[in-house]
Amino acid sequence: MWKSRKEEEKPFVSQPPQAPAAPVREAVPAEVPKEEPRAELGRTIRAEMARIGKLVSVKGELSGREDLFVDGEVEGSIDLTGHLLTVGPNGRIRANIQAQSVVVFGRIEGNVRGSERVELRKSAIVSGDILTQRIVIEDGAFLKGGIDIQKPESRREYAAAAPSSSSYVVASSQVTLSEDK
Repeated sequence: MWKSRKEEEKPFVSQPPQAPAAPVREAVPAEVPKEEPRAELGRTIRAEMARIGKLVSVKGELSGREDLFVDGEVEGSIDLTGHLLTVGPNGRIRANIQAQSVVVFGRIEGNVRGSERVELRKSAIVSGDILTQRIVIEDGAFLKGGIDIQKPESRREYAAAAPSSSSYVVASSQVTLSEDK
């Protein structure tokens, strides 16, 4: 606060000019890819979600106890029972998938089991069967495979009647969606 007399008497030395600082680059949120608008992905992406980036490739069994966003390549199997799997626009999966909910913007080759919900967005390409309670297929999505819809009430009734089997298909249909260009 108070300066001594010696500090006041020191001569002022000018500093040499410094090179301009490098421009500051703003951090881009890791959970939202640049290619997709935030509003479209906003409902499915969570801040605490694990992420496999578009330059990452995984081979083998992938399992976890948290939500996962895949924008890279995965080959093998994915088990996220009780959690959300989001396949980003650059995501390419060659695996059988089991999760609570699955949202697809990219490509999947394999069977998908979403215990609650499966969503195929307009950029999705899926080759394989889907087993779920609820499904959403946007206009423009491509699906080559079957869809088995399970109703939780009916499954419990059947399970009580025949306890040796753990899964029952209540409604089944074969669907092939393609777009001729």
